Amino acid sequence: MATTLVTGATGLLGSHLVRALAARGDELRLLVRRDSDTGSLDGIEYERVTGDITDRRAVRRAVKGADRVFHLAARSTLRSSRDSERVFEVNVGGTGLIAAEALAAGVERFVHTSSVVAIGPAPTGGRADETHPFTVGHLGIAYINSKHEAEAEVLRAAARGLDAVIVNPAFTLGPPLGPTRSMSVGLVRRFLQRRIPAYVDGGLNVVDVRDVATAQLSADERGRRGERYILGGRNFTTQRLFADLARISGAPVPPLRLTPWLAAGGAQAIEAIGLDVGLSVDQVRAASLWWTCSSAKAKRELDFAPRPHEETLEATVAALAEEVAGAGPADAALGIAGQLGGIARRLWPR
Repeated sequence: MATTLVTGATGLLGSHLVRALAARGDELRLLVRRDSDTGSLDGIEYERVTGDITDRRAVRRAVKGADRVFHLAARSTLRSSRDSERVFEVNVGGTGLIAAEALAAGVERFVHTSSVVAIGPAPTGGRADETHPFTVGHLGIAYINSKHEAEAEVLRAAARGLDAVIVNPAFTLGPPLGPTRSMSVGLVRRFLQRRIPAYVDGGLNVVDVRDVATAQLSADERGRRGERYILGGRNFTTQRLFADLARISGAPVPPLRLTPWLAAGGAQAIEAIGLDVGLSVDQVRAASLWWTCSSAKAKRELDFAPRPHEETLEATVAALAEEVAGAGPADAALGIAGQLGGIARRLWPR
């Protein structure tokens, strides 16, 4: 029986992938941080290797004797540029480390889970594919740049002999199997809690986490070495996505639609005074771009078949419904007012 190593197994996508691999019959080995919540893995048999993706000794222990590796571990955040050093350390350094160790250990197959952000945004109103040039490095968004550079680490290892394939999921939604800090699910959670007072209208592609997990297995079985595959579903504008979420959930669409320059200016001012309302300059910059894409290659070569977007949105809202029950405008207003009060006390102490 094949031994399969998975990193990032406790995340939204990782927990679905682990269950798909278990159903396939793989013998699972998971690299898990000491402080990770493993509730999403309940009922799954696996060998645990405790460690961090940036710890060479832990990574070396994890890959030893593994037949294949699914690398998902990443630091996914657009909340603050202050975390950029750690984002690069995990996303680029960690990916380079495990790719190199997998090559040295003679791993037969390496599936790297990247993101459509590593490819870059499409022109306004267009769709990107796997050949699209990366043109947003100058924006300095740590998460986006780190995911792009992580792919380069994998491709360097592939050039030295690692049998590696890359998958690029779009904005991934669907039912979490446990607690999750997923950026995409977090956006829906804040929407349902009425904690998004304003937005900028860009483009994005929504795909179901269950379909991505299935496609990762297909990439392992049929993906071509050194190739990347976009895994996307329905292309949306942000306004259309919020309208669909409002129709499904009954929560209102955020009341203010801002221009990118106005929203970025406001986010910069908020960051400068230390107010955390879940908005950063990097978030505004990323949200105003068009992350719309085509999955034609994955459909052609991996038999990728994403489900209707309505099913994905409904499942996400249903999974979060109990968690956000009772939240409303008053809750959001009180939270923001409390932060403003704290800042006022720092600026004008008695």
